Amino acid sequence: MKAALIAREFDVAGRVVTVARQEEGNVNDTYLAIFRTTFSEERIILQRINKRVFTQPEHIMENMRILTEHVHRRIEEEIDQSDRFWQLPRVIPARDGRDYFIDESGEYWRAITLIASAHAFPTVQSVEHAYETGFVLGQFQRLISDLDASKLHDTLVGFHITPGYLKVLDAALETEEGQIRLSASLEAERCKLFIDARRDWCSVLEDAKERGELRLRPIHGDPKISNIMIDEATGKGTCIIDLHTVKTGLIHYDFGDCLRASCKPAGEETLDLKSVYFDTDLCKAIVKGYMANASDFLTGADRYYLYDSIRLITFELGLRFFADYIAGNVYFNTRYDEQNLNRARVQFKLTKSIEARESMIRELLEKL
Repeated sequence: MKAALIAREFDVAGRVVTVARQEEGNVNDTYLAIFRTTFSEERIILQRINKRVFTQPEHIMENMRILTEHVHRRIEEEIDQSDRFWQLPRVIPARDGRDYFIDESGEYWRAITLIASAHAFPTVQSVEHAYETGFVLGQFQRLISDLDASKLHDTLVGFHITPGYLKVLDAALETEEGQIRLSASLEAERCKLFIDARRDWCSVLEDAKERGELRLRPIHGDPKISNIMIDEATGKGTCIIDLHTVKTGLIHYDFGDCLRASCKPAGEETLDLKSVYFDTDLCKAIVKGYMANASDFLTGADRYYLYDSIRLITFELGLRFFADYIAGNVYFNTRYDEQNLNRARVQFKLTKSIEARESMIRELLEKL
């Protein structure tokens, strides 16, 4: 098996005894590799980096190494004051000293340590789980708040820049195919009207950044529920994983995306729009957990734009789904032609639910 041969190229003691393909991971091919010596066993995660998504894998790995080394230093400094066990994957170097290994086909591979005695869930299990999700995100952002963002590469240029996605949609609408797909569906026309009504507002975070109210910081890039690890012994959050999206950005991208992904019990793919709503009980729990750590580094301006980030990141995902539908479903994987249109409708319904609860959300953000 090729992956077993690749595993031997990384600096891990012992011999490879098994390498098993893992189901999770939509972007990179992921394997669990087990090494054994006479007296010990070590399990690691081995991944082939998808170069179609990440065109410069060496930059991804440099970002990951810089950030994880920084966080581990911070964890060690605070270990005597911490009331729980904090973890983060470590980058395992290849035997040639690099953060990755390149095989004979030019494919990039990386190895990271496995987070032991913890697991993640695909959806929010309870209000307590929601609290732990916010707590972990706030702790992660706090630990990297003093990391110089200029040390990190921007590995996903344009990511979460909402006006840029609007330009992508406009370009798709200028094509003959785009006009045909728009006019063929009443729901598509309704989506366009929904977007047009929010065009002037969708640059809210970028405008604040340009005015100097918000500044670039290190971010995770994908703080979904399934990336939050819960300690099996204590039930407390212990780690955030999937660090290949680490880059520079606004912390609001992470905050907004976490709330968007966590506070919608109906999920992403439902066709029953009546079941789509923003759960303020889960929102309150996540924000309470987040603020337990984030209050140390949030500025007044940061706090002011937190509501906008929840609304905007939700709207933005709907915009991206809709733009892809108009373009002919060229980016997101689909099982049927109108799936991206239906996905957009779900996100726009969630956006409307957030907008309807604005005063309630702003109030809890101010109180916590």
